[in-house]
Amino acid sequence: MTILLVLLTFILGLTAVGYAWLVYRKMMAVGIDDPRVAELSQIIHKGAMAFLKKEYTWLAFFVGGVFLLLLGMWKIGFGAGPAFAFLLGALCSAAAGWLGMYVATQANGRTTSAAAKGAGAALDVAFSGGSIVGMLVVGIGLAGIAVAYLFLSVKSLAAFGMGASSIALFARVGGGIYTKAADVGADLVGKIEAGIPEDDPRNPAVIADNVGDNVGDVAGMSADLFESYVNSVIAAMAVGFLCTDLYNDGTALGLWGVAFPLLLAGWGILSSISGCLLISTKVPYLEKGVDWVLLHAEKIERVKKILDRIRGGDAAFALRVGIFVAGGKMIAGAFILSLLCFFTKTFHVFLAVTSGVLAGVLIGFVTECFTSSDYAPVKDVAQASETGPATVILSGLSLGMKSVLFPVVLICLATLISHALAGVFGVACAAVGMLSITGIALSVDAYGPIADNAGGIAQMSQLSPEVRKVTDKLDSIGNTTAAMGKGLAIGSAALTALSLFIAYAQAAELSAIDIMNPGVMVGMLLGGMLPFLFCSLSIEAVGRAAQAMIEEVRRQFREVPGIMEETGKPDYEKCVEISTNAALKEMVVPGMLALVCPLLVGLVLGKAALGGLLGGAIVTGVMLALFMANSGGAWDNAKKYIEEGNFGGKGTPNHAAAVVGDTVGDPFKDTAGPSLNILIKLMTVVALVLAPLFI
Repeated sequence: MTILLVLLTFILGLTAVGYAWLVYRKMMAVGIDDPRVAELSQIIHKGAMAFLKKEYTWLAFFVGGVFLLLLGMWKIGFGAGPAFAFLLGALCSAAAGWLGMYVATQANGRTTSAAAKGAGAALDVAFSGGSIVGMLVVGIGLAGIAVAYLFLSVKSLAAFGMGASSIALFARVGGGIYTKAADVGADLVGKIEAGIPEDDPRNPAVIADNVGDNVGDVAGMSADLFESYVNSVIAAMAVGFLCTDLYNDGTALGLWGVAFPLLLAGWGILSSISGCLLISTKVPYLEKGVDWVLLHAEKIERVKKILDRIRGGDAAFALRVGIFVAGGKMIAGAFILSLLCFFTKTFHVFLAVTSGVLAGVLIGFVTECFTSSDYAPVKDVAQASETGPATVILSGLSLGMKSVLFPVVLICLATLISHALAGVFGVACAAVGMLSITGIALSVDAYGPIADNAGGIAQMSQLSPEVRKVTDKLDSIGNTTAAMGKGLAIGSAALTALSLFIAYAQAAELSAIDIMNPGVMVGMLLGGMLPFLFCSLSIEAVGRAAQAMIEEVRRQFREVPGIMEETGKPDYEKCVEISTNAALKEMVVPGMLALVCPLLVGLVLGKAALGGLLGGAIVTGVMLALFMANSGGAWDNAKKYIEEGNFGGKGTPNHAAAVVGDTVGDPFKDTAGPSLNILIKLMTVVALVLAPLFI
C-alpha cells in the first residue's frame, strides 16, 4: 500500500511538470512584434544562460567531490545510498534552476509585447512564465523524493535534501552577488551621477542588471524554494517514521508517517494548479473545462465580480485571490488526508497542518504590509528622504527590526500549536503545510522578475508611455510579491530547520541538549555568530563586485564617445563579464561555511555541541533574514513610491536619497538575507546526514 501511495505522489509530481509544459506551449505562442524587443530579450536570455552554464560547470566539480567523499564513507558502514541520493538531489535542484531561468528569459519580451494590448494580457503572459517556474520546482522536487525513496532508502533521503541545499546555497549567493553588483553599478552611476533613467540603454550595466534579475530572483529563488520544499517533506518523513507522540499507547507511525507528508505535498500541487488556473485560464487542453467551471461560477454575483477584476488586469488582486484559493483547497484536502491516514487523530494532524498553512499566508501578508508602498511603513521611509539619505537608512533599519516581531510570533504559535496537537510530527507537518502551496507561491514570486525585465525591455526599446505604464505597474506589484515570497521562504525555513533539528537529535541519539554544558554553550555561540559572518562575507562580496562595476561604467561614460548622445554603443558584454566572474569567485567562501562548520564542530566538540551550533544558527539566522529582507524591500519600494511622483519625484534630492537607501538594501534583500534560510537548513541537513560519524 505504501509503495502505491509513493507511486501516486510520483505521478502527481509528473502532473505538475505536465501542467508546466502545457502553459509553456501557450506562452511561446505569444509573438514578439517589435524587433528591438526581440533582440533585447534574446541578449538577456543568452547572458543568463551563459552565466548559469559557467556556474554549473564549477558546481559539477563540487558535487562530484562530495559524491566521491560520501561514496568513500561506504567502507566505514555508511552505505552507498546517501552518495547517490546526494547526487540525485543536486541534479534535480540544478534542473529546476536551469529550466526556470530558460522559461523566465523567454517570457520577459513576450510580456512587453503583450503590454501593448493591455494590463490583462501582460499579466497573463507574465504569470504564465511564473507558473511554469513554480510547477517545475514542485513537480521535479516531489518526483525526485519519490524516486529516492523507491530506489534508495528512507535513511538516504536526508542526503537528497543535502544535495538540493548545496546547489541552492551557491545559486542564491552567486546569483545575489551577480545581480546586486550590476544593480548597484547601474543605479549609482546611471541614476545619480549621469542623471539618466533606470534601464536607459545608454547605461553600460543595464543588460547585466536585467540578466541579474533572472540569475538572482528566478534561478536563485527556484533553487531556494526547491530545497525548502523537499527538505520540509523529507524532515516530516524522517520524523514521522519514528514518531510515537501521536498515539497514547506509544505506537510509532511507521510507514503512514512517511506516506502522509508525500500525499500532503501531492495535494498541494493540485491546489496550486487550481489557483493558477483562476489567474491564467487559457491553458491548452484544459481551457474548455476551466471555462465551463467559470461559466457556472459566474452565476454567483460575488464570484462574477472577482473574475471581472482578474480579467481586467488587476494584478495584485488576481495574485492574492489565487493564493487564497489554493490555501483554502489545501486546508480542505489536509482534513481528508488526515482522516484517511490517522482516523482517530484526524483533527490533531489536520489542525497542525492548518497552523502551518495559516502562518505561511499571514507571514506573507505581514511582509506585504512592511514592504508595499500601499501601507504606511514604506511611505514613512519615503518621507524620511526629505532630510537626506542618512534618515532614509535609519528609517529602513528600524522598520526591518520592527518587522521581525510578527513573523516570529506566528512561527512560535505554529510551533506550539502543532507540537501540542501532534508532537514533533505535528511541527514537521506544519512546515509541510506552510510550503504545500509552493507551486503557486513561487509562481507569484517568479512573476516579479519577469515583469521587472519586461519593464526594462520596454524602457530600452523606447516604447510608448502607455506600454511602459503597464509594465511599470506590473513591476511595482512584482516587488511586493517578491518580498512576500522571501517572507514565506524565511518563515518556512524556521519550521523546516526545527524539523530537521529534531531528526538530527533522533539520528544522533540525543534526548536533550544541556545548555549548562560548556561545549553546548560554545556551540550555541559559534552558531549564533555564523549568520553574521556569512552576511558580512556576502555583503563584502557585493561591495567588491559593485566597485568593479562602478569603475567600468564610469570608464565607459568617460572614454567611449557618443554614449550620452546615443551615437556610440556601450560595451554591455564587459559589464556582464564583470558580474559573472565576481559571482563565481566570491560565492565559494560563504558557501563552504555551511558544509565545513557542522563537520568540524561535530568532530571536535561532539554531537551535543553540534546541536548547540544548530540551535544558535537557527535563532539568529531567522531574525537576520527577516530583518534584512524587509528592510531591503521597504527601501526598494520607497524609491519607487517617490518615482511615481510623491515627495518630489524623479531627479530630486529626495529621489537621490532614496536611491542610496535602495542601494544599501539591495544586498540585504537579494543576497545575504534570502541566503540565510538556506544556510540554516543546509547546516542542519549536513549534521543529519553525518550524524553516524558523531555517535
